[in-house]
Amino acid sequence: MHRIKSLLVSSAILLPAISACAQEAKPQDTEVWEPVPAIVTPGTAGTAPSDAIVLFNGRNLDAWVSEKGGGAAPWTVKDGAMTVAKGKGGIKTKEKFEDFQLHIEFRAPEVVKGEGQGRGNSGIFLQEFYELQVLDNYNNKTYSNGQVGSMYKQAIPLANPSKKPGEWQTYDVIWTAPRFNEDGSLKSPARVTALLNNVLVQNNFELKGKTLYIGKPFYEKHGAMSIALQDHGDLVSFRNIWVRKL
Repeated sequence: MHRIKSLLVSSAILLPAISACAQEAKPQDTEVWEPVPAIVTPGTAGTAPSDAIVLFNGRNLDAWVSEKGGGAAPWTVKDGAMTVAKGKGGIKTKEKFEDFQLHIEFRAPEVVKGEGQGRGNSGIFLQEFYELQVLDNYNNKTYSNGQVGSMYKQAIPLANPSKKPGEWQTYDVIWTAPRFNEDGSLKSPARVTALLNNVLVQNNFELKGKTLYIGKPFYEKHGAMSIALQDHGDLVSFRNIWVRKL
């Protein structure tokens, strides 16, 4: 009982002090005015935000080069879209990036050919080494860590919001590049958040290294790298590609 009385007395003493502190505090005490966020005009369905770098404008491949030797990008451009030129190899951006926000739209062929990994297959290589899978997964079964929305063979997507073949689909990606120590060892891993057709499919996933077809992933030291698109032999098309450096 004596302890309870002591606590009540202590509380009675502290409450007025706390109340006095609250009265002395002002809303302005927790207001931060600097720095002021930059004003960005948002994009529309077919346009990029005002601070974005447009990587494909629907007219030419000036921002891209061939992965085979760095010459002119060999893919075809028609009706505002670029399409894989089967057998001529992938393409990559001339500009190199570290952390970024990427928007890209893709379309698998309307006429379905093949199944599993042989149907509407391509890939978006973030910094050239880390593949976000592009695949026609509409009523098309394949291994889960290789379906659309996966970080290839590393991260199973959280959902499969695939549209029908021939319909345009949208990826929105937040990429945090890996960082390395001077000796080449890993300082912090790459991380990715991705939405497919406005549905979250990767939630701040930490990559274990490069995405590989065979073998376990591993890291090799690198800096800023290109964004690359894969020629996997299917006539996948892309449009409305832009990136914001973060």
